[in-house]
Amino acid sequence: MDGRKSSDRQLVVEAVAEREVIMTRAVAAPRHLVFDAWTKPEQVPRWLVGPVGWTMPTCKIDLRVGGAWRYILHGPNGTKMGMKGIYREISAPDRLVFTESMDDGEDDSEKGATPMYPGESINTLTLVERDGITTMTLHSLYPSRETRDGALASGMEDGVAMSFDRLEAILRA
Repeated sequence: MDGRKSSDRQLVVEAVAEREVIMTRAVAAPRHLVFDAWTKPEQVPRWLVGPVGWTMPTCKIDLRVGGAWRYILHGPNGTKMGMKGIYREISAPDRLVFTESMDDGEDDSEKGATPMYPGESINTLTLVERDGITTMTLHSLYPSRETRDGALASGMEDGVAMSFDRLEAILRA
């Protein structure tokens, strides 16, 4: 996959091996602020909402190993998208490992709602700072090639690019 131009920085999305996606993007902000933006429930809904017009009315984060996170996003046409997972490793301010699965954002989603794409990914976020620029690398491992390809086909790249643009704008303010 080709990198996508994202503001004045480049989002690079690569499908690697059979089941993996690696996304890399630099932001002009110190690593500890980027880590906070990924882990504080008052900050995540300000940037991690994908396309313009989407909101995140539900953002729950229990930031501890074994703790759960849950986001529900609402689209402008009434669409809901749910995301949830468990934190497996937390090493502030440079690394997070967490699971992620998708659902339709309904309250009964744990009872068999249809996900945007099936399965659970394992995500490793690493943050490396150099001269006030933090490079975010998000490595996602999916249970199958089909699930990885479904995630890529869902519009993930565009949503991530818009979210990362928003993140950088917020951190610059």
